[in-house]
Amino acid sequence: MGLLSSCQSKRANSRSVSMTFDAQILNMSGISKAFPGVQALDAASLSVDAGEVHGLVGENGAGKSTIIKVLAGVYSRDAGDVEINGIGFETLSPAAVHDAGVRFIHQELHLVPHFTVAESVFMGQELQGVLGTKNTAMRRRAEEFLEESLNAHISATTLIRDLGIAERKLVQIARALIDSKAQIVVFDEPTAPLAIGEIEQLFQAIRRLKERGIAMIYVSHYLGEITELCDRVTVFRNGKNVAVESEIDERSTETIIRHMVGRDIEELYPKKDHGVRDPILKLSDLTSDGRFSGIDLAIGKGEIVGIAGLIGSGREELTDAIYGLAQPTSGIVTLDGKDLNVTSPSIAVEAGIVLVPRDRRHDGLVLDLNVADNINLASLDEVATSFLENRKAAIQRAEALCEKLDIRPRNAEAITRFLSGGNQQKVVLARWLATGSKLFILDEPTVGVDIGAKVEIYQVIEGLAAQGAGILISSSDPSELLGICDRIVVLMRGEKIADEPAITLNLDSLTALTTGGGSVDTAT
Repeated sequence: MGLLSSCQSKRANSRSVSMTFDAQILNMSGISKAFPGVQALDAASLSVDAGEVHGLVGENGAGKSTIIKVLAGVYSRDAGDVEINGIGFETLSPAAVHDAGVRFIHQELHLVPHFTVAESVFMGQELQGVLGTKNTAMRRRAEEFLEESLNAHISATTLIRDLGIAERKLVQIARALIDSKAQIVVFDEPTAPLAIGEIEQLFQAIRRLKERGIAMIYVSHYLGEITELCDRVTVFRNGKNVAVESEIDERSTETIIRHMVGRDIEELYPKKDHGVRDPILKLSDLTSDGRFSGIDLAIGKGEIVGIAGLIGSGREELTDAIYGLAQPTSGIVTLDGKDLNVTSPSIAVEAGIVLVPRDRRHDGLVLDLNVADNINLASLDEVATSFLENRKAAIQRAEALCEKLDIRPRNAEAITRFLSGGNQQKVVLARWLATGSKLFILDEPTVGVDIGAKVEIYQVIEGLAAQGAGILISSSDPSELLGICDRIVVLMRGEKIADEPAITLNLDSLTALTTGGGSVDTAT
């Protein structure tokens, strides 16, 4: 599968091509920012015109998030100039940026589940009258704004916990814009928590905002979204802006990728031919009451098996049970021919089962430790003598794995917190590579990871399979499962409804299976 065809959007591009804009509303020039061991920005620039949707792309670690945090006043810049609407800012604070009309729609929703829609929209900016908070006015105004500005018909009295993820995202947008003072809106990976069917609802809202003349910065790893929505695109690489593309259509994808990674990438997914091998893992009638039931599954040595399924399908619960994070109520787990009672992650790791978790920052890493300490965390006995760490051996081992996985910066003593998401994911992989495990469970292995890092992670996965490890990938990305896996198991409402060779499926048939819209169709 060629990379261009895998990245192109299937949706019609409704953006007007070759649009021009006159008034520059944001100009960030010569911005530099360093962290311990990391030069995050190196004289980088970003400019946005009024009324445009401006894409910001780059590999993990390219500097996208850092320049956005400089704009937000979260990070102070070491050098450079910032002008918003023609006004220069010597220093930026969150309050000053907000007063200047810049709003941020973060990937995380940050909404209170038991608040109503109206309470969430006006949280911190409640309408006040002589008799106190004007609840009726806030409910009316929230509903009017959602309908008129975002084409969303949501009752203001509905609790946040009763909304779908896409509706919560629209409430988040309404909260940022309800005061009608926004001039620039920054969308940071806005579709990350959304299901495929919910993305278009968000896109329609963005187009509505564009019609109102609001400038937007759209940060995303999904290049199909970039080519569909954006009028111009700035590409970052190694802390610098390396290109600005102003003629954007679906054919721009290869050019953007070339700027991002500094090289051509012919294939996103590595070639694979694993053949049939003896099983490393077998699940027999595995059941967890209320989560999944009757799961039979086998993974061969050197085989890559994917699990597909929507939220609530039991996909996440099944991987947790195999790793010992949750206890099944019945069934048998067999590893390498021996029955295994996995009652805790420590038992799983000792047996040779390891997990790269879906939330790497909270569940996979100690962010304030350096890269070497994180890599050696699960196998300290191999770099220790008489219960004391051999620091030189630990650093050398970490440096070798950093080299093997191309972890950037190439500094084993860099603090993990300051690495990009893709490089943090590689650190988690490096930790388990050091243990020589038998079965790797990869839960959303490339979520929030740029195209270049994805290629490298896929190559690592393929290398593990080639060495005889069993691989179980749980992913919400059907293209990823089709591209990397030998077989795909589909779960729905806790039951296995399909177990098919990936070669017999295509994007449409796999999507139909996961959504309950059809049966197995031979790939064409």
